[in-house]
Amino acid sequence: MIGSIRLSVGCAMILLFFSGNGFPSESSEAPGELGTEHGNRYSTLQSTDPASVTDHPGKSNGNPTGAITLKQALALGLLQNPELAASFWAVRAAEARLIQEGLLPNPEIESSMENFGGSKDLSGFDGAETTIQIKQKIELGGKREKREQIAALGKNIAHWDYESKRLDVIADISKSFWDVLAAQEKCAIAGEINVLTEKAYDLATERVKAGKAPPLEEIQSQVAVTRTRIESEQAKRALESARKILAATWGSPQPIFEKVVADMDRLAPPPSLDNSEMYLSQNPDSAKWDAEIEKNRALIQAAGADGVPDLTVGAGPRFDNQSNSTAFIMSLSVPIPLFNRNQGGISEAEFNLAQAREHKKTAVLTAQKNLDRAYQDLSASYLTADALNKVAIPAAESAFSAALEGYREGKLGYLSVLETQRTFFEVKYQYVTAMVDYHKSKADFERLIGPGMVDNR
Repeated sequence: MIGSIRLSVGCAMILLFFSGNGFPSESSEAPGELGTEHGNRYSTLQSTDPASVTDHPGKSNGNPTGAITLKQALALGLLQNPELAASFWAVRAAEARLIQEGLLPNPEIESSMENFGGSKDLSGFDGAETTIQIKQKIELGGKREKREQIAALGKNIAHWDYESKRLDVIADISKSFWDVLAAQEKCAIAGEINVLTEKAYDLATERVKAGKAPPLEEIQSQVAVTRTRIESEQAKRALESARKILAATWGSPQPIFEKVVADMDRLAPPPSLDNSEMYLSQNPDSAKWDAEIEKNRALIQAAGADGVPDLTVGAGPRFDNQSNSTAFIMSLSVPIPLFNRNQGGISEAEFNLAQAREHKKTAVLTAQKNLDRAYQDLSASYLTADALNKVAIPAAESAFSAALEGYREGKLGYLSVLETQRTFFEVKYQYVTAMVDYHKSKADFERLIGPGMVDNR
């Protein structure tokens, strides 16, 4: 990575000055790429292949070991994230509800006995009449079809909610991944600084003993060593915390992976905001409200159908013990819609439709507001990272080189070297922060317009 190379160059310069052994050799791994693995907009990573999760060196009970890429972290999270799994079961429940709403009412069997246990000729069971009927409720007004329509729309809404949760998980995993990578970089920088300050302390001690420098120089270098040790420990704790947060996205309480790998220095200019806005209507957070409105319209129709009375028909034999004869009877019952025609239910459904329309307006406005904010964050982080990489880091590196050369020639004091060293590494920290801010802003931006859209314009 560009930033890592520059850091290594700066560190090598100091080591060369302190040890005089020349520049150390450095090997680098080929980093993975971000962006091209996502595909197009909201259909990305919908069908995750479990085989893709096993591309890394090792895996233990769904918890990866070794080095992992963003693509592997996303695949594993989409397979094992508990929140996404819960949303998936909500979809299955909606599918089961659709099956249930399409079923006919069960028939009823009714049995009655009359004219028994009385007096005279009706004493005992000699004059008893036994009737057995099979009754069936016949729903009118298309109630069952309307329930099926409502359940089908409910299933669509559950699918949209699942898509929303899936995009949330993708964004959450991406941002957690970049937090880990930034923590790794900062931990490495802190470790390098710690090594360099200790070497500087050894050199200052020798110079003081040789009478070439005042005792204050040794004290200052000792303070620098203490400070960098503290910063190194803080960086390690921050890295461990970030690793746990990332592992939690795929449901693991403890991370056992070695590290994350990615090309952090890869920058892509933000796409046009006007072109990005066209994808907002396809975002599930907004798109689901069309299904909600259709569902509420169907609920109004269903509420009207509920005001239509249903028929209950029955038929069966009647046995007369006294004459030892059998006859058949039929029955028909229907409520009289005199008081209750489901007026309140119809009004409630109409009000819910009006509410759904307002919710859609709110969702559209919220999505637009979030897109504007995400675009500004993405643009600002891109400009900051680009400026630090092209201007600030080279300038700080040049100043550091000049200070080292001046100190070697006796033209500058130790404080000047410390100051330029501190500035150089502070700029490095700022660059790492800016880069992770860029990638996290990109994750938020693509949460709204579709994963991969920044890189695959």
